Amino acid sequence: MIGGYVTVVRMQLWRFIDLFLRIYEILILARVVMSWVQMESNKLSDFVYRVTEPVLRPIRELIPAVAGVIDFSPLIAFMLLTLVRRLLFALLVW
Repeated sequence: MIGGYVTVVRMQLWRFIDLFLRIYEILILARVVMSWVQMESNKLSDFVYRVTEPVLRPIRELIPAVAGVIDFSPLIAFMLLTLVRRLLFALLVW
């Protein structure tokens, strides 16, 4: 009985973490799109930048933009989030 309860808790924890990571990926994607479009600063864009910058800034410092134009930090962040998702899935669900 206890083992089944632990499994349910781990699955619920996994679902919460997975949802959080997916929302964070959407925020990074929104930031990429906003970087392509000229728009005034507003509460939504400020929120997206404020939430995603702590992840993107360290990546950007390690890997500077190519030719000063192309920023690969969102792509690398997506790959790292995928890696984190897979590791957490293996730890929590398997």
